[in-house]
Amino acid sequence: MIEGPVTGGARGWAFGRPLFDLAGHGYVEEEFFLSGDATTFQQAPGSDWGRDGRWQAQAKGSIPFKTRILVYRPADPARFNGTVVVSWNNVTAGYELFQGESSEILGGGYAFVGATVQRVGVHGFPDNSQGLAAWDPQRYGTLSIPSDDAAYDIFTQVGRAVGPNRDHAGVDPLGGLQVRRVIGLGASQSAGRLATYANAIQPLARVYDGLLMQIYFGRGTLLESGPGVVNLDMTAHLGEADLGDLMRRTGLVGANLIRDDLAIPVMVVNSELEAIACHNVRQPDTPRFRYWESAGTSHVAHGISLVRAAKYARDFGPDLPVLEAMNRIPITPLYDAALHHLNRWIDGGAPPPSQPKIDFAGDPPDVVRDPLGIATGGVRLPQAEAPLARHSAIPLRNDILHLLRGSSPPFGTATLDRLYAEEADYLAKFQGAASRAVDAGVMLPRDVAPAIAEASEEYRRVRSLAA
Repeated sequence: MIEGPVTGGARGWAFGRPLFDLAGHGYVEEEFFLSGDATTFQQAPGSDWGRDGRWQAQAKGSIPFKTRILVYRPADPARFNGTVVVSWNNVTAGYELFQGESSEILGGGYAFVGATVQRVGVHGFPDNSQGLAAWDPQRYGTLSIPSDDAAYDIFTQVGRAVGPNRDHAGVDPLGGLQVRRVIGLGASQSAGRLATYANAIQPLARVYDGLLMQIYFGRGTLLESGPGVVNLDMTAHLGEADLGDLMRRTGLVGANLIRDDLAIPVMVVNSELEAIACHNVRQPDTPRFRYWESAGTSHVAHGISLVRAAKYARDFGPDLPVLEAMNRIPITPLYDAALHHLNRWIDGGAPPPSQPKIDFAGDPPDVVRDPLGIATGGVRLPQAEAPLARHSAIPLRNDILHLLRGSSPPFGTATLDRLYAEEADYLAKFQGAASRAVDAGVMLPRDVAPAIAEASEEYRRVRSLAA
């Protein structure tokens, strides 16, 4: 059952909504509740839950649930491109992280659905809950997801509720838009969930027309976890080790492929950090699969951290510190390019262009770096091609929080002077790198001008630090 649009509550707004009014971009923002019984799954008896990802699941039982979806859709049906992107909201932080207000979503005419599908999203961690029900009991107090075992079918039910065959007679979260395609999106922990969905549930449900996994560590998650919460200890010190060893100590190492017999396109877009995790489960591109990894980037970048901190301050009150020395290459333009290509691919167009992989050497394999400390090979965003800092996934400290944030120690005066005569010279080289990224298909033309403006500010910041 679908209820809504949902309004009111003690706070007066939907948790995690954008920091700006979507109406100014020609979009309607509405929230809905979805309730029913979710099928739970188990590994099919006698099947192999192996490296190849060709996993077999079967229904086990059902769990009653009530959750929410947050919908952004074009106000003018003529602007709608026919595609709904359904986000499996990430709950690693103890509250929901998702972002549906990118330039490709809003500029490309997509509808976006932020889906609460996991227990933590509603109920939070056992201590000091930041879940929806605690954040605004008046608005969300009736929501319930007893176990993550229900998450896979909740994600299926959300896809059906906003897809082309939804029931238009009842409450329609899409406001009557003519949907043609539904893409499932998951990032970080949610990408691991989406990998299990691809390998075990999509062959049964066949709801999604394409799947996009961002910053994916190369391993699926359990079908059965019970009422408990599985999460990383962000503060645990990992000891002194190189980056590859740190990944192995955390268990963030690839274990399985994405099955190669799916009837729908699947795409994985990784930063340098997950490229290290996925090195032993890299897959070749096929007529139904694309894998990109980006040099010089990390799991979380400075720019997106600023946005998250502003949302956190609005929704929870206190400031969330942002590390100035963390990785400063924004990866969002790469996500946008991937979504653009994936949507075209699903619609019968050309597949996303294949990209070179980051270079590795040694035993165990380690990232090959140029004299400036930038990884060689891989997708080359302009900040890696015209660098102002030693951008990498190497953490500032050896705990998981810092491991996810990488680093960008700025170059000193001597290196800057050797690379760039002045700001105009730097911006010319940056623009050339951005043009090459557009030609390679890893950056969209609309993202070039904002990137150049940001590059100018970054040049002046780094120069002031070097002075």
